[in-house]
Amino acid sequence: MFGVVFPNRSFPMDISTFAQIDPTHWVLDMSTFVGEAYDSIREVCIFLLNNFTLPPDKALAVYIQSPGSPFLFCGALTLTRPSAVLSLPWPEPGGQLQLTADATPISAKIGVSVEDLATLPSLDVAAGQKIERLALKVGENLFNFMQSFCGVDGSKLVVPMDILDRWFKKFQERAKRDPEYLKGFAL
Repeated sequence: MFGVVFPNRSFPMDISTFAQIDPTHWVLDMSTFVGEAYDSIREVCIFLLNNFTLPPDKALAVYIQSPGSPFLFCGALTLTRPSAVLSLPWPEPGGQLQLTADATPISAKIGVSVEDLATLPSLDVAAGQKIERLALKVGENLFNFMQSFCGVDGSKLVVPMDILDRWFKKFQERAKRDPEYLKGFAL
C-alpha cells in the first residue's frame, strides 16, 4: 500500500513496519524506531507503492503525535500526488507523563489513514506552515543581528542606516559558504 523513508535516517520501510489499527489506520511507534529522540526526525518521505492506487476521492493522510498531545495533520498523498516529503513539526509533549495499561510511557507516533479527500485540510497547509516558520526564523535572525548594533535614544532603538544591507550581505555570504545553513531555517 505505502512505504516511508526518513531521509538520512532509514532505508525504505513498508507498511509492515506500522501497526495496523483497522483496515484504514496504521501507526508507527517512534520509540521502536528512534527511542526518545523522535523530535530529531524532521521529515518523512511517504509514497504509494506501484501496485496500490487510491480511489479519486480518497487520500492517505499523515499525522504526528508527541507523547500526551493530540495528533497533528502533516499532509497527504492522493492519486495526483503519489509521493511527498513532509515536514514533521513535532508539537510540544502534552501535560503530565501518560502511561499505558502496562505502565510504559506513551511514545511519539506517526499515524497514517485513508480518509475522504474533501474532509482533509488543504494540502497546502503544511507548505504554508513551513513557509511561516522559515519567515519567522529569518526575521529572528535579522532582529538578533540588528540588536547587536542598537543604541538607545530615550524610548527608541537606534540602528545604523546600513544595517539591512550589512545583514543581507552577511546572510548571503554564509548561505554560499555553508549549504546546510539555510536548511536550518526551514526546520
